[in-house]
Amino acid sequence: MSTKSKKSRRVKEEDSEVESKLKVVYSDKDVVVMTAPNEEELKQILLDLLTEKPMNLKELHSKLSGIASEDKIRRALASLTESRHVTMLEDGRYAKLGTD
Repeated sequence: MSTKSKKSRRVKEEDSEVESKLKVVYSDKDVVVMTAPNEEELKQILLDLLTEKPMNLKELHSKLSGIASEDKIRRALASLTESRHVTMLEDGRYAKLGTD
């Protein structure tokens, strides 16, 4: 299997992992409508993503595009940083505290 297809499969798995945490409002063969995460759900999603690896705001926003705005992500990260669940590294990436 090529590196590109492995990467695209991993991205799809990560997307479905995030989407699995959201409530489905409507679904048919063509479309699935889900509710956007509330602030606490978004914080948990961010913590789950940052458990995998440190990421910058741009990376987090690309993973959550269509789910949460950059402002909401930024506010959730600020709250997580203030509560000492997350820290900002020198290179601008966020990392969950207690992980390598």
